[in-house]
Amino acid sequence: MGLAVVFTVAYAVPIVDSPASRSVAIACTLAEWGVWGAFAVDYLVRIALAERRREYVRQHWPDLFAVLLPLLQLRLLRVVSTLILVGRRAQMASQIRLTTYVGGAVVGLLMFGSLAVLSVERASPEGNIRTLDDALWWSFTTMTTVGYGDHAPTTGMGRMLAVGLMLSGIALLGLVTANIAAWFISRFEVDDVEERRQTAAIEALTDEVRALRAEVAALAVRGDTREMVSEEQPR
Repeated sequence: MGLAVVFTVAYAVPIVDSPASRSVAIACTLAEWGVWGAFAVDYLVRIALAERRREYVRQHWPDLFAVLLPLLQLRLLRVVSTLILVGRRAQMASQIRLTTYVGGAVVGLLMFGSLAVLSVERASPEGNIRTLDDALWWSFTTMTTVGYGDHAPTTGMGRMLAVGLMLSGIALLGLVTANIAAWFISRFEVDDVEERRQTAAIEALTDEVRALRAEVAALAVRGDTREMVSEEQPR
């Protein structure tokens, strides 16, 4: 997560502070490649520690894909690669809950989507996404599939980003809805189990009371019988 923050800053600075100086641009590029290199080393170390390396590569092919993706020399691919790697590593941490992961995915997609579309649309002659505010507003309306139409990408890469944000927004919304529904179902199941337990306890108590009543009645009958027998015996 710390490397993800470093990558985010390195990716955002040249876009927000445009045009950035040459030294700042070089430093940010080196930071981006450094983060990617750390994930690549992490992947290689995990392969070296695996007992069955070929099987490990087959089972973790998304990690290999994300490590090789930035070698195509496109900056946007480094963004996609880093998001994939961070997501894969976060999924392995059992202490991170689903809600936190979904919230982080929403914030990450909103932020990186805004920066990416701003970087490709700002220089377009026909584009109307010129500032970071415009990009954030466009990303938010796109992810929620509202689409007011006041801001829209005009380049091919910008439209590809729009498609990705739309699909991601729909998927995350469905995931949140399913998570909430599962929570309610689990609560209902807990309440149902508790109700069944209470019902069983009441039935057990009822059976015990009936048994006690039967014993008391039997004792009373025996007492009356003994009294009658004693009265009938000659004095």
